[in-house]
Amino acid sequence: MIIVHRRDELRAGPILQERARGNEKIRFVWNAVVDEILGDEVGTGARVRNVHTGERSVNESDGVFVYIGLVPNTQLFEGQLELTADKYIVTDKRQRTSVPGVYAAGDVQDPHFRQTVVAAGAGAAAAIEAERFLTEQAYQGAPRK
Repeated sequence: MIIVHRRDELRAGPILQERARGNEKIRFVWNAVVDEILGDEVGTGARVRNVHTGERSVNESDGVFVYIGLVPNTQLFEGQLELTADKYIVTDKRQRTSVPGVYAAGDVQDPHFRQTVVAAGAGAAAAIEAERFLTEQAYQGAPRK
């Protein structure tokens, strides 16, 4: 496993860092970013650039897993939805935001778990809540006979 990291140190807890560094199956490429993922149907490697020197290299692999960081991409919602100081969308337990009929799920509203399976579950919950909201709106707006 090759981990490409844009800095020269990890932010994980000390125990996890020690485990990763001690694992002979993990190789780190420090101070680097991925410029291109190689392969058509399946990732076969990555074209990598050192952030300090600009030097480029290719790291071949049997697959690619992309993890892009911890900053939620919520700029679009600034001034429209309530955000935390860290720019996450504020939701309640039912995925509702500060605007009725608007729901959020996944990494834009969950700073704790950041896992695809958790985001998918929250997305399903948000979809169910949105459907309920729309049904209620249609019912309330239907003409009486």
